Amino acid sequence: MPPTRSERGLGAAAGTGAPAEAVAPLMRGLAVLELLAGADGGPVSLSGLEKATGLARSTVDRIAATLARLGYVRLDGRDVVVAPRLLEPGNAYLASTGLPALLGPPANALADELDESVSLAVPDGDGVRFVHQATRRRAMSLSFRIGDLLPAERTAPGALFAADWEADDWEAWRIRRAADPDGSMFPSMPAGRDGNPEEDFRRRTETALREGWATDDQMIEPGLVALSVPVRRPDGRTACVLSVVSHTSRSTADGLREALLDRLRATAAGMEKALVRPRDERTGEYRVPEPLAGRAAASKQELGREFIESLARGLGVLTAFGAGAERLTLAEVAQATGLARATARRALITLTHLGYTETDGRHHWLTPRVLGLAHPALSRTTLARIARPHLARLSSSVKDSASLAVLSDDCVQYVARAATRRVMSVNITVGTRFPAFATSLGRVLLADLPHPVRNAFLDGADLRVLAPRTLTGTAELGAEIDRVGEQGYALVDEELEAGLRSIAVPVRDRTGAAVAALNVAMHSSSRTRRQCLDEVLPRLRSTASAIEEELRIAARFLEIAVM
Repeated sequence: MPPTRSERGLGAAAGTGAPAEAVAPLMRGLAVLELLAGADGGPVSLSGLEKATGLARSTVDRIAATLARLGYVRLDGRDVVVAPRLLEPGNAYLASTGLPALLGPPANALADELDESVSLAVPDGDGVRFVHQATRRRAMSLSFRIGDLLPAERTAPGALFAADWEADDWEAWRIRRAADPDGSMFPSMPAGRDGNPEEDFRRRTETALREGWATDDQMIEPGLVALSVPVRRPDGRTACVLSVVSHTSRSTADGLREALLDRLRATAAGMEKALVRPRDERTGEYRVPEPLAGRAAASKQELGREFIESLARGLGVLTAFGAGAERLTLAEVAQATGLARATARRALITLTHLGYTETDGRHHWLTPRVLGLAHPALSRTTLARIARPHLARLSSSVKDSASLAVLSDDCVQYVARAATRRVMSVNITVGTRFPAFATSLGRVLLADLPHPVRNAFLDGADLRVLAPRTLTGTAELGAEIDRVGEQGYALVDEELEAGLRSIAVPVRDRTGAAVAALNVAMHSSSRTRRQCLDEVLPRLRSTASAIEEELRIAARFLEIAVM
């Protein structure tokens, strides 16, 4: 049985029960990451990590410095918080299975058709993890986060997975329940002693085996009901479970089964046909992250003994999967990471001991446990949240306010901001809206629109004079926006307000579309136009690139809202 969360955390940090060839720094680093993930994305103090892991403070400091250098966490004074780049290992798992890329679109279509939330789940030991969500946006929202771990006995998918269990699996399940009666290893569940007896779970499992479906009638929490059916691989094994989730105000568990079972089974049958496709047709686009081995070498030179190279190398092994093969040999892992075979082997031994990888003796593959490192904590991250630390660094660097905005009707709306502390500063708050045509933010976003859309926008906009230099002619504005598109930035000088100068660049998503704009605003007396181009523009562009990189990682399998 894989170690429990508490055993993997404190036990891994101490190295108890580990194979002789296990890499202790990798175990300690992963123990710290698990504790950070358990904080649900919030900050954890270095002293808190020291206390929770039992590690020496100097060791915790080195681990935090290494993870920060790799971009997996951010350091905010004496606090540590997970960063979007930590989604890389989980993204590798999701890409290696091919399930979200292949089965996500029909799941989304079913959610649209039924106007209910739909999910895909996979087994993780005697637990259940969610790998895809298609949610309905309502005041009473029902959804799980990608990577959330739930106990099998409290879910509809769990009964279907348990239908394939052997005697050893049932015994491991009993041991886990006895060791964790309050469900502490399932942080996404309400705390408290589990009241579901073994007899009830076995009965539901027998029904799932006989009927090929399972329901959840408010077992997870009051009001939540679900209906689930298996999606099987060509060899008959369950690849995942397809579920529709609703609320008792809309349906009962029996009502879901009576109304939707046939439709759910038809969707599952279509998914099973898709699973027969050749591997290279079903994984979708996936860019392997820059090997951490390369990052580790540069970081070691920069940070010296504070950088734990073996931790970076071990984490690099996790990201080696997902580029077209679900399973890799030791030689393939070594080649993908640039590590020596002996180094890669020791990392795999460690990761298998901790439950992050499995092996049949020749091939190795990631387990769903990898998702727990970041996906639950970051599943509901937003573009504004991704941008904020980058805006803060930019503002500190240029000593002027920095903002992120999106198009909203004929305006730009500010969604994130870092203000500078000066006697005379630009006073704008998140949520503020300005006419797009007269702002640097708006012009870089308008420049990305197709010409017919942009022209219609200008024809319908209220092109009124806002300041002495406001451009109001449709043709003149169109020509200026064309120039913005060609040069990749907009510099607007006293068109929105007298004395206000700003320069902006686009922020693009993984498809290349400009989803937001980033700017620095200042009083016109603080910098000349030439200084804006020479001093501010390069920093704007590097900041936009940093935001784009994290957005690309976060949006690979997650839907990223603006704010």
